[in-house]
Amino acid sequence: MNPYLPPLTWLRAFEASARTLSFTHAASELHITQAAVSKHVKSLEHYLHHVLFIRRPRGLELTKSGAAYLPKVQDAMERLAIGTREVFGQRRTSSLTVRCAISFAVNWLAQRLPDYLERYPGKNIRVLSSVWNDASDAQDFDLDIQYGTGHWPGFNSHRLTCETITPLCAPDLPSRNPLNRPQDLRHHRLLHVLGYHEGWGIWLKAAGAQQVDAGSGLHLDTSLMAFELAANCAGVALGRSSLAGHALASGRLIAPFPLAVPIDEAFHLIQPAGSSRHPDAPLFVEWLLSAVQKSENTDDNASYALPAFTG
Repeated sequence: MNPYLPPLTWLRAFEASARTLSFTHAASELHITQAAVSKHVKSLEHYLHHVLFIRRPRGLELTKSGAAYLPKVQDAMERLAIGTREVFGQRRTSSLTVRCAISFAVNWLAQRLPDYLERYPGKNIRVLSSVWNDASDAQDFDLDIQYGTGHWPGFNSHRLTCETITPLCAPDLPSRNPLNRPQDLRHHRLLHVLGYHEGWGIWLKAAGAQQVDAGSGLHLDTSLMAFELAANCAGVALGRSSLAGHALASGRLIAPFPLAVPIDEAFHLIQPAGSSRHPDAPLFVEWLLSAVQKSENTDDNASYALPAFTG
């Protein structure tokens, strides 16, 4: 605890008394007794080693120290109130809160969310990024976009993506260290993303590259970090189709092998079952599912899609 920070109850008693110049009025505002307010203020004065009020028969008068201290306390309390409102205030009745896996939020949702904001300018939305799937704090969001098999006890879900996986690397990496065949990956650092159950082992098996150690390399907690390291020639990432499109289209990453292996895991939109639905939730769900369908059908995505492995 900060030794210079007095207890909040003392500060509230001081602020109310200084603003009203009355212990009685402060007590009524704080819903405590006048004696309790007086005691809190005396405790604060003792703590600060300064007298804050001159007690007069008809009320209170701030001392120079009290007058100087009041705006500091009021500013701190206002900042605390604003911060509390930003994080917790009226969430269920105003902004729709959508929690989203950070890689999906950056690589997919951020590119499409402006369309929602333009279509529905009066709708407020909060997007909270997450790294790990955690349903224990379901009261903190209205909708959730997470990666997995689609089975979350106590939640309803909509599948948003159909994923394939394929290696990704910087455009100039093969010129530094050849990547002509999948077996050549044994000479490269594999980049793994924690939390994905379907990974390098599945792709290497499908590619017939059993001699490559599927567990070797560097383990990271987000695809964002894996893609960034891959773009800087620090290794080869295993990209999921829903996340890799932007990096492939921009040329930051390339797919050295024309082999995309389908997997069972995918991104899902989930919502706590039986919860009171935010009034904007159905609208956002409808928009999101429409955006998913549009993304699947767009020619831009098809231009850098890889053929799916069918063997």
